[in-house]
Amino acid sequence: MIATVIALAAYAFLPSVVPAIERYAVVGICLLMVIALVVYNPHRLTRESAWSRRAEIALAIFILVANQIALGETIVRLLNKNGNGYELLLASLQVWITNVIAFALMYWVLDRGGPVARAMVPRPKLALADFRFPQDEDHDAVDEVARGSSKKADWVPNYIDYFYFSLSNSMAFSPTDTMPLTHRAKLLMALESFAGFVLLALVIARAVSLIG
Repeated sequence: MIATVIALAAYAFLPSVVPAIERYAVVGICLLMVIALVVYNPHRLTRESAWSRRAEIALAIFILVANQIALGETIVRLLNKNGNGYELLLASLQVWITNVIAFALMYWVLDRGGPVARAMVPRPKLALADFRFPQDEDHDAVDEVARGSSKKADWVPNYIDYFYFSLSNSMAFSPTDTMPLTHRAKLLMALESFAGFVLLALVIARAVSLIG
């Protein structure tokens, strides 16, 4: 929830090419979904219903799609050199930060049936994994490493794990320590890498032109 609020705050208040009224509408809708999910699970993720599962997926998709629209608009402005250069660079930063958080949120709600399932469902009954983490294969490593593995400690990923590999995927443009296993995971990571690469290339080009 903290990461979602940070993404929404960046989307609402940092310079953006998206009109203010549209940004505030997106933020308002997302905050309503966030409040509903927090009220349903105020302390820990201990229960899930059909509507709450759909709401968490809808929240992730809504933030992700809204930011891809902002990404497209930013790319057009960067290519056409429209508007204030410094504001465009800040808008690019907003898009990039929100992208990292939004993709992490998307991975978090999809993998192994979602966060509630990972916390409550016995491992043999979990849905198919979308990602393979280092802990999933560390059970035969040295003892101090193996004790924290999925097999021996019943470890499951939390949001920080998804945020870390979303960040590394946006910076390295490829998987680092976490591997995608399903088609949807590979497509999402490919989209994130491509968006990060294009945005970074155009921002560098814009920055060089401003210096010149």
